[in-house]
Amino acid sequence: MSEKPIEDNGKAFLVLLLPISFLIIFLVATWRILLALIVLAIAFKLWQEYQWQQWTVRVNPIFHQLVRENQGRLTPMDLAIKGNFPGTTAKRYLDGKASEFGASIVNSEESGQSYYFITASILGNILDSSEPVKELPAQTVTKTARSLLAPPPTPQEEPETESLPQQTHKEAQRSLEKQLIFGSLIQSELAKRLNVYSSTVYKRRNDPEFPEWSRSKDPDGIAWSYSEKTKEFFPLEEEG
Repeated sequence: MSEKPIEDNGKAFLVLLLPISFLIIFLVATWRILLALIVLAIAFKLWQEYQWQQWTVRVNPIFHQLVRENQGRLTPMDLAIKGNFPGTTAKRYLDGKASEFGASIVNSEESGQSYYFITASILGNILDSSEPVKELPAQTVTKTARSLLAPPPTPQEEPETESLPQQTHKEAQRSLEKQLIFGSLIQSELAKRLNVYSSTVYKRRNDPEFPEWSRSKDPDGIAWSYSEKTKEFFPLEEEG
């Protein structure tokens, strides 16, 4: 009765021993070839990494130029068009730069993936007058350049006595008209008018819904648009 289990165990051991023996024989016979393949794979990987580093050195000037021109906001498409290389390569490059500089990555349905690189000059622009305005008196902005350039009312047209809120309102109106002498506002000025942080305007300026958003914040319900060329904000004329 006891010989049967011993015989079964011996057969099972032989079944396992045969493939292990063949594997050992194969490794002994081909270890040089396998070692050569591993060395070649490592060498190829190192060569690819070296080639990538050399390529990034050539692309860095293009990257720095785009960061300055776009005030820190880049997309893979921007870099691919400027450098004339595939979009996947541009995305890999920007992912590496984002990790290196701690850039913010924002995904949107309209513009896809955007990378925000903050330099000292850009940061200074964002933080310029970044404190929110506690209370901004109601202001009246005219829609045409003629009304913007109109002279202030004469002393005879103004009431002899004015309350402090009325004076503040008129001063704010005249200040805004001076700012809009060329029909535009800079980022910090628009942020004060909308009663928001300057950084909020910076993040939303390229959003397709920026005009409607600015209209909802503007005390006179005026929609604003951003010009990439002049880096300024312009009031939109309402359709008649």
